[in-house]
Amino acid sequence: MCAGQHATVTTSQAAEAAPLTGFTVAVTAERRRDELAALLERRGARVVVAPAITIVPLGDDEALHAATAACVGLAPDIVIATTGIGFRGWLEAAEGWGMGDTLRAALGRARLIARGAKPCGAIRAADLSEEWSAVTESSEEILDRLLAQGIAGRRIAVQLHGGAQDEFTGALRAAGAAVVEVPVYRWTLPGDVAPVRRLVGQLTAGQIDAVTFTSAPAVQALLEIAGDEAGRVLDRFRASTMAACVGPVTAASLIKQDVPVVMPHRSRLGALVKTVTDELPARAVRLSVAGEPLEIRGHAVVVGGRLQTLAPVAMAILGALAARPGAVVPKDKLAAALPRGTDSHAVDVAIARLRTALGGGGHIETVIKRGYRLRVDE
Repeated sequence: MCAGQHATVTTSQAAEAAPLTGFTVAVTAERRRDELAALLERRGARVVVAPAITIVPLGDDEALHAATAACVGLAPDIVIATTGIGFRGWLEAAEGWGMGDTLRAALGRARLIARGAKPCGAIRAADLSEEWSAVTESSEEILDRLLAQGIAGRRIAVQLHGGAQDEFTGALRAAGAAVVEVPVYRWTLPGDVAPVRRLVGQLTAGQIDAVTFTSAPAVQALLEIAGDEAGRVLDRFRASTMAACVGPVTAASLIKQDVPVVMPHRSRLGALVKTVTDELPARAVRLSVAGEPLEIRGHAVVVGGRLQTLAPVAMAILGALAARPGAVVPKDKLAAALPRGTDSHAVDVAIARLRTALGGGGHIETVIKRGYRLRVDE
């Protein structure tokens, strides 16, 4: 389909449209990215897959090998398991290095604390027993409990997942504990960052309605790859694009930068998809224009019961008009809203195509020598 073409769905099809039809959602995860993309597509979303990070293979991870040896040598009093997959992966990697029995023995002598149900399940699957599990699945709850008990002089091993937890481990050390960090499933930038760079361009052009994040390192990697455009990416999140995070740990760095985030009550993939499915349609712009209901949904519009997919240029024009419903928008303002910015002639061409896409029912009025406006009903 070329830039001037549009796809139309009939009234009956529009009524049956999936809840995310018309919206574009980006997936930054590497692990389970296909599953996440499929769940979003099943609900009607157009999905952009751009893994921002890649996992260092456990068997090749010298840092994990060294940390495992340090953990065994430390003979920890307390071991904190933060994720189920990370705890299982740690034991499997140790088995591959011939350290499995030694590590299990050290874990068996320690007090095991789980950050939620999944690491708790992994502990039990390894024929070990947890002393306690954090109901809120947060490191803050674990920290509060340990500080209340007193940990001065205690030896603590913390199974990390994806990246450092400097505030958490720093607080343990400040309370007098000796801490070994076990970096299970470390993340690095992907070998090919081109998909993420394309995502950055789409984000800054306003062509992405939501970005999903399933790990804190993915947030940092996106901004790192964005480089000089990182500020514009954050501004887009603050203004219109929804940042959907799987949980509070993932969301923390965005919140610190004044980015509003949405996240499910439970840190699960299915719950994240449900949150996106509930939130995005609620953000659709709904107006009555030229006697017909008009709803703007990401890259599509529902007008008079017809679901119409629009090209980026047409959508940019419609978005600029809808931002000032009923008001005259000058051509130069409309030109500035175009994805690449251009002259008034391009605006006239885009308006003509948009009118055709909307059905030619007089939805857009030309105001001579001033600009264009949506004919919003009183």
